[in-house]
Amino acid sequence: MPAQKSPGGGNLEDDDYPAYTMGRAADILGVTPAFLRAVGEAGLITPLRSEGGHRRYSRRQLRIAGRARELVDQGTPIEAACRILVLEDQLGDALRENAEMRQRLGDDGDGGARI
Repeated sequence: MPAQKSPGGGNLEDDDYPAYTMGRAADILGVTPAFLRAVGEAGLITPLRSEGGHRRYSRRQLRIAGRARELVDQGTPIEAACRILVLEDQLGDALRENAEMRQRLGDDGDGGARI
């Protein structure tokens, strides 16, 4: 079955499609709109703006905001939670690039040590 398209042409099956208003996103996550504004101001997510200037969130952004909420619920300040998540993503990217480079170079991952 083909992916469902919204009347505006956006793909509702696309994780990056900004399908959720701020209010709906906040309800889904169990947070306040202020929390979503704060994670946006911290640079963790950047919602799309509608023609009227309203924030719209994708499922991917909701997952990221949900991860931030978990850290905040554990007592981490929101700014620190956002920074932790950015660093985790950067580390994941670096590890993937490292693995790809090792694969291209034919490295077996032992750092060149031979026993």
